Amino acid sequence: MGEVALGEPVPTDLVAALAAESRPGTAERPWVFTNMITSLDGSVAVDGLSSGLGGPADLALLIALRRTASALLVGSRTAASEGYQPPDADPAVQEARLAAGLPARLAVAIVSARLSIGPDAPIFSDPTYRPIVLTARNAPTDKKRRLDDVADIVEVGNRQVDLPKAITALGRKGHHLVLAEGGPTLNGQLVAEDLIDEWNMSMSPMLVAGDASRAARTTDEPATPPRAMELERLWHSEGFLFGRWLRSRD
Repeated sequence: MGEVALGEPVPTDLVAALAAESRPGTAERPWVFTNMITSLDGSVAVDGLSSGLGGPADLALLIALRRTASALLVGSRTAASEGYQPPDADPAVQEARLAAGLPARLAVAIVSARLSIGPDAPIFSDPTYRPIVLTARNAPTDKKRRLDDVADIVEVGNRQVDLPKAITALGRKGHHLVLAEGGPTLNGQLVAEDLIDEWNMSMSPMLVAGDASRAARTTDEPATPPRAMELERLWHSEGFLFGRWLRSRD
């Protein structure tokens, strides 16, 4: 992995800095990398929203990470509660993405076993753009019909979304770089399935307490064995820390 960059200021050109980092995704096994933010005491939200923890540097990193990704993986609850919007349609952004070998617009893939997200959600508001909905075969048929007008539905798994198959399905659609933005339940499932290659974590200089969730959680037993990660770089800006940890595919 080379020399670790510890405690350096956030680069001025974040997109270029992130594009220079190795992410060897393939059609058979896309590279799965996260982007999450927590408070110093581990909370992922303030008043139920992650935006309460962020700042300008965190927002800039979020945008830059999305511009290096082919697809964005997000749980339906997070997509609805955080008000996810259709990806940037700016011609300059699209041109830069195409030059980097990425689709012109980021593909948003929403994980929803029971199709709890409705077609009136903001992510479906652009008639020229169709998100991907990853769902289970046993999901309610009426909800599938309603979403079929605004999204491309991919069935992976019977009662639950089979995440390994979901990642494979995205790879077969040409998405080799999959950015996972949670929420915590989706992250926990990715950890349990050992699908995470890169963990990006922003640490906000706040103490929140309360009962907000951690960055990854499951209702089952913890991952066994724990997934060991290696710190690859650490940036800072205005009291925020931005870390990148990698897991060997070996």
